[in-house]
Order: sequence, then structure tokens, then C-alpha cells
Amino acid sequence: TKPKDGAGNRKRIEAQTRKILETGAVPIMFGGDDSVPIPFITAFSKSPPITILQIDAHIDWREERYGERFGFSSTMRRASEQAHVWRIVQAGARGLGSAREREVVAAKQWGAHIFTSLHMHRDGLAEILESIPEDSDCLITFDCDAMDTAEMQAVAHPSPGGLSYSQVTGLIAGVAAKARIAGFAMVEFAPKKDINGAFAYTAARIAANVIGHIARQV
Repeated sequence: TKPKDGAGNRKRIEAQTRKILETGAVPIMFGGDDSVPIPFITAFSKSPPITILQIDAHIDWREERYGERFGFSSTMRRASEQAHVWRIVQAGARGLGSAREREVVAAKQWGAHIFTSLHMHRDGLAEILESIPEDSDCLITFDCDAMDTAEMQAVAHPSPGGLSYSQVTGLIAGVAAKARIAGFAMVEFAPKKDINGAFAYTAARIAANVIGHIARQV
């Protein structure tokens, strides 16, 4: 990819993801910022309808930001416009940015199921997992800033009150127990902020957890 070629990069991501899907494999993407899931999700247009589980500190429903409609604040808004996306479940929201009141209203009017990190700390994971349909194809997009700063500081915009490693892996396990993980994207890891490699290890453990669940899928 080329850092300054957003449109070209989107085409490359979509094309390569389609090639993986055509083989019957489950695509896994380790991205840059939280705009790269847009073409990743688009690539599923010829597959069965998907549910998206977004684990993120932000809901990303901006129509545009500084004139850019395919940026990191608009990921779920663009996903909602795609015919093969029939449900969006969002877990961990708490951060400033990517949504004002009108974006929250728009998300709920579309039918998005939004669960804040406070909800998860108070009420657990059960209600979120109930929102994932049985036997559905579920694409999980995980933004590293969903996690609490105590467990993940290597992100662009860390914020307190986030999810624990156990909550993230619990969500992934819960999805795998009732649905099929159709794809996984991990974004927003900032290596320059990972002083001793500890946060990269945490991110890698989450990725390995997902791969393990995918390997056991029938």
C-alpha cells in the first residue's frame, strides 16, 4: 500500500480480501487506522449477509470529516450503506470523537445495537452476545483503543474506562460459540507508543485467540 493513496489502497484491500474469500478461507487483516475496514467489509458483498461486531471506543458514524467520507470516523456509517451488512453490533463505546448526538441518533435509527463500555462493566457480555444472531456470519472489527489504557496504551487516542483483555476475548469466544467468524480486522495499533513490546504481545494474544476459534470452525 501507499500511505498517500487512499483510494488505491482501498481497491487493493478489497481485491485481496475477495481473493481470500474465493478460496473459502477466512480473511484476517491487521490494518493501520480505522478506515481500512471499509474496503475489507465491502469485499464480502458476494458472500452471505454479515453481522458486524465492532469492538471500539468510538462508533464511527460520521458522514464525513474535513470532507473525507472514507476516513476513520466514518467506518460504520459506510458499512451501514452496504446491502450485505444486515446487522451492526457495537461494543465498548466511550471515547470522544467520531460521533455527536446526530450520529448516535442516525446509528440507532439504522438499527445499530450500541453497548457502551460502562454497560459492559456493569451488566457483562450477555446482552451483547444475544444481539449476535445464531448461526450467522459475523465479521469482527477490533480497534485496539477499545481496551483500557492500563492494558493497551499503544493507540492514537487512549481513553480510560475501556475493556479488559478478558472482556475482549470473552466477546470473541461468545461469538464463536453461536455464530461463524467470517472475518477479523485489527486496527489502530501504534507501534511507536509501545515502549517495551508489552502491548504488541497483548494484541498478538487477541489475534491468536481469534485464529484459534476460526481453526475450530466447521
